[in-house]
Amino acid sequence: MSDTSEIRIGRRTLTLHRPDKVLFPDDGITKADLVEHYRSVSRRMLPQLRERPLMMVRHPDGIDGKPLVQKNIPGHFPDWVHRAEVRRESGGTVTHVVCDDAATLVYLADQACVTPHRWLSRADRPDHPDRLVFDLDPSDGSGFEDVRWAAHRVCELLDGLGLPTLLMTTGSSGLHVVVPLDRQADFGAVRAFAGRVAGLLAERHPGRLTTEQRKAERKDRVYLDIQRNAYAQTAVAPYAVRALPGAPVATPIARRELDDPELHARRWTLATIGERLAGDDPWAGMPRRGRTLRTAERRLAEM
Repeated sequence: MSDTSEIRIGRRTLTLHRPDKVLFPDDGITKADLVEHYRSVSRRMLPQLRERPLMMVRHPDGIDGKPLVQKNIPGHFPDWVHRAEVRRESGGTVTHVVCDDAATLVYLADQACVTPHRWLSRADRPDHPDRLVFDLDPSDGSGFEDVRWAAHRVCELLDGLGLPTLLMTTGSSGLHVVVPLDRQADFGAVRAFAGRVAGLLAERHPGRLTTEQRKAERKDRVYLDIQRNAYAQTAVAPYAVRALPGAPVATPIARRELDDPELHARRWTLATIGERLAGDDPWAGMPRRGRTLRTAERRLAEM
């Protein structure tokens, strides 16, 4: 096993430590494989990470070992890695990594950060999100067909409210429906709006959708989870690898793909994501500016 190797990323030369170390024992996936993945997805992934505080889920002993969930940036990280100091809800501050370039993304992979999770707001206005997330989570009695159906219902309602949507498999069990926002509303207002949308959908489809947080009460319905829409909460980043057998990848999709019966949360993996990168970016057509919730709130009140 090699102790180190070097890799050139943009203007920087990085030293990789133990690149042959196996992180996914059942699949033989090494740290070098993880590094190559994040280098290959950096063009699409970085616009979704820039200026955002990150939470790192690191697996220095591989995915079968105990993970390190880190918010505060370790002291040994190089000075060129960007940082953002934000307040803790419990008092004081925490300094997060901010991934603004491909070199940082590769450096995180070398630190065995298998899965980066991003804030829904940017560091300059951490109380005002520019992303709203509906996390569609199947219950024990439902399948991914139900999740695809639920995603259609969420998107149709948001269409009626004049809000654009982005879709992504989570690489774990469900789908995320993401709404780009203009950062005018704070987290309290965004969460309240998301709660009203989810509540209306559950009211319209009580046999298939639920907002019940307790798993025992969900039965075979899809859970419309809005809990991530709060200060300092995070969501898995697009193109992030999940610490699961097969190394599934959270992958952006187009809405038409909801009709694909073969679609499931772990459809793409570290081994197959290259197929997606060779095609068009499903999120490429989204408006650069997020939408206000003011008009959507008025329309929702009339439903």
